[in-house]
Amino acid sequence: MSRPVAVALTGGIGAGKSEALAAFARQGAATLSADELVHRLIAEDDRVRAALEERLGTTDRAVIAGRVFGDREALVWLEGLLHPRVREEYSAWLEDVDASVAVVEIPLLYETGADRRFDRVVVVTAPLDVRRARSVLAGEERERRFLPDEEKVAKADYAYENTGTLDDLDRFVASVLADVS
Repeated sequence: MSRPVAVALTGGIGAGKSEALAAFARQGAATLSADELVHRLIAEDDRVRAALEERLGTTDRAVIAGRVFGDREALVWLEGLLHPRVREEYSAWLEDVDASVAVVEIPLLYETGADRRFDRVVVVTAPLDVRRARSVLAGEERERRFLPDEEKVAKADYAYENTGTLDDLDRFVASVLADVS
């Protein structure tokens, strides 16, 4: 078994990363979501849960978000707890997955330096009004940690403005897969 082409998928809140990840899956790529890894770590990892209870007094994701996104020190601590574990998880997955192309959705890809671990990067964007219609968090405080879309697009191998139909998205994804395969 040879190593798959490792593709990172990133974009802002409400840009449509999850739908793009689903499109890659529909087209036959192996897929993994860093957000889902975080959710699993918080729900199931005993060390993560113990650290959260000790520092924040909870393992409830909504309560954690309310506490850390207004407190820079707490956010840095949380990211220090979670990001290395998420990297370990997706790195192990990339080593073991049996696929020609493997796509990992990572919202803070460039911000964490994780882009260096991938062969190709896809950025999904959408105008702010579209993102706000999709997510109440778009344009809010927590998104200030994200690089601006223009910077992500300049660094990426592929970029897609996600304002069309699912068929449009599927065609874009098919073209990326044809190019990297």
